[in-house]
Amino acid sequence: MAIAPIDVAADANFEGYLHGSHVSIIREHAPRPGTGPRLHRHPYSETFLIHAGSALFTVGEERVVGRANQVLVVPALVAHRFEVLDGDDYIATHIHASDRFITEWLE
Repeated sequence: MAIAPIDVAADANFEGYLHGSHVSIIREHAPRPGTGPRLHRHPYSETFLIHAGSALFTVGEERVVGRANQVLVVPALVAHRFEVLDGDDYIATHIHASDRFITEWLE
């Protein structure tokens, strides 16, 4: 079997089932404070690898600031959202523990 790299744009989605992977990935680049997804949840965990900037995460009833060089894991079925904070652009990799995106929007 030959392994070939897959090009992914700066703000691109990668659904694993299309490439034989068990995970799906979002590359997030948000330059404006206040941006971020509305409240939602997934039937699987989501792991946020934060490369730059910071965001205020609401995870269930908790609120936490995620910053560059941190990892935040949201368990399956827990409602969550984030909002980019002032400062550097928010750049992160969001890893979905599923071969495709399954999202239930709650607001």
